[in-house]
Amino acid sequence: MPSCCFWCGRPPCSVRSRGPPSPRSGSFEWDSSTRNRLPPLRGIAQFWKRLRELGWVEGQNLIIEVRWAEGRYDRLPALVADVLRQKIDVLVTAGTAAAVAAKNATTTTPIVAMGMADPIHSGLAVSLARPGGNVTGLSSGWDEVAGKWLELLQEMVPRLSHVAVVANTDTPVVREMAQELVAIGPARSVKLFLIEAREPAALDSAFEQARRKAQGVLTISDPMMAAHRWQVTAVAAKYRLPAIYGLRDYIEAGGLMAYGPDFAVMFQRAADYVDKILRGAQPADLPIKQPTKFELVVNLKTAKALGITIPESILLRADKVIR
Repeated sequence: MPSCCFWCGRPPCSVRSRGPPSPRSGSFEWDSSTRNRLPPLRGIAQFWKRLRELGWVEGQNLIIEVRWAEGRYDRLPALVADVLRQKIDVLVTAGTAAAVAAKNATTTTPIVAMGMADPIHSGLAVSLARPGGNVTGLSSGWDEVAGKWLELLQEMVPRLSHVAVVANTDTPVVREMAQELVAIGPARSVKLFLIEAREPAALDSAFEQARRKAQGVLTISDPMMAAHRWQVTAVAAKYRLPAIYGLRDYIEAGGLMAYGPDFAVMFQRAADYVDKILRGAQPADLPIKQPTKFELVVNLKTAKALGITIPESILLRADKVIR
C-alpha cells in the first residue's frame, strides 16, 4: 500500500497502503488548529476529498504519517529525516521553507510542494516547465499578489501614506518577500517599512508599533502566522488597524480583507500530483503550475467594528463578502 507524507512546517503525516505493497505518503499537516479544536486551513479538506475521488482512501490503500512542527522552522530537518525513515512514496509540503528542507534531505523521494514563492531562485527546480529533480508542485503567484495588496489598501484607506509590513523573517524567502514589498512603495507614493514578528509573543508589540507608525498593515503569511491567525486578526482589531492578508482563512478568523490564490484549488491540484506520482509519474516531468484562480474576500463585520467603509468598487470585485 502506498504511503505519503504531507507537511509544511506545521504538522506532517505519512500514508501507506494496507495489504499488498502500496504507496506510502508522508505529510506534515498544514495546520495545528485541529489540535486546538479550531477549524483547519480551508484547503486541507479539499486535498483529502480529491484523493478519495482519485481512489486513495486512508486505511484501505494509503497510509499517512503525520508530524507537527508547531510553526517552528528549526524543527523541519529533524521531522523530515524522521518521516523519510518511514520509507514514504511521496512527500507533500506547503511553503518554500518546508520544500527547501525536504529537498535538502532527499534527492530521490518525490516531493509535491505547494505555495513555493520562487521555485527557481530557491533552487527547487531548474525550470517551471521541466523541474528536473525530485520536486514539483505549485507556486504561490507572489508576483501577482504583492502589488495587488497595496493597491487594495490604497483604495480602502484615503490618503494612505505609511504602511507596515508585518512578517516572520526567520527564513530568507520571507525576508526577500518583505523587502520586495517594501521596495514597491516609492512608485506608489507610499512608504512601507518592515516590522518583524518571529514568534506569537511578538505579534502584539508588532501591531502596536504599526499603529504608531502606519495607517494600514500588509502581512506575509508563513506557518507560524497561519497557525496563529486568530491571534493575528485579534491584535489587528485591538489596535484598530486595517490589515490585508494572503489567505482567506484569516478573514474567516475575523480579519478584514484577503487577496491571494485560492488554496482550496491549490490543494486539489496537489492531490492530482500525488495521484500521478503514486501511479508512476516522475516529478522531473511534471511542470510546476502557477495559480490560475485568485480570490478577494472581505469581512464587513470587521470593517464596521473598525469604523471603515469598504468602497463599492472593492465589494463589486469581491469573490466573497462576509456580512
